[in-house]
Amino acid sequence: MTTATLDTRAQSLSNSVGLADALSHSLSMARRGLIKIKRTPEQLVDVTVQPIIFTLMFTYIFGGAISGDVQSYLPVIIPGILVQTVITTSVVTGVQLREDMDKGVFDRFRSLPIARIAPLAGALLADTVRYTIATTLTFVMGFIMGWRAEGGIGSVVLAGLAVIVCAWAISWIFAFFGVIARTASSVQGISMIILFPLTFLSNAFVPVDTLPSWLQGFVQINPISHLVTAVRDLANNGVVGGDLVISLIGAAVIVAVFAPLTVRAYMRKA
Repeated sequence: MTTATLDTRAQSLSNSVGLADALSHSLSMARRGLIKIKRTPEQLVDVTVQPIIFTLMFTYIFGGAISGDVQSYLPVIIPGILVQTVITTSVVTGVQLREDMDKGVFDRFRSLPIARIAPLAGALLADTVRYTIATTLTFVMGFIMGWRAEGGIGSVVLAGLAVIVCAWAISWIFAFFGVIARTASSVQGISMIILFPLTFLSNAFVPVDTLPSWLQGFVQINPISHLVTAVRDLANNGVVGGDLVISLIGAAVIVAVFAPLTVRAYMRKA
């Protein structure tokens, strides 16, 4: 039996799988991703070192200038650093996806009788471990530096989950870039061009009213600003506000748009 025949039969079977099978296949692929991280723990350097360095650096550089002292700045900067760090980490999803495709890993997956979305969804699910580590370390660093979450532990957990969910949704955008781009370095470059303006032109590090008036309009509609505000409301005050709802709806829309686009592009490329 030829390879082409096997591929055709595998695609036919993958098209007929149900939702439960697709979920099972995706979880199996996620397990593969976790094993990969376990065997190459250096992949976790960015989510272990970056939160610590960024929290220390931004807090002590901007704390006195913006809030008068470090302690007053911590309730502002910890949610901002958390969102900036975790969202930036989602870029790695697209980069690693492109590297795996270049190595022919996804060609082998394509020949298996599994759901088409499973290799992609599994890789993205495994990356939620990275987001969880970055989230935990950022909160721990804030606590060590003197930040106290007035909203309580439950609100902190909810804030962390919201950031992880949104980062997972955004990672579908970078997964799409990983499929359509020619090299892993180009995925990194494109992603940074998008993320740097969104994260720095937001309310993550400075109050909106300190910015030029012509910039405030963009910052107020920036989705990163909504997520940062949602995390601040939860962690600092225990409030579930409209910004959290906007952020979660935005995450759902991103997945609804980019998951099918990514799978379609992947099947054409494979």
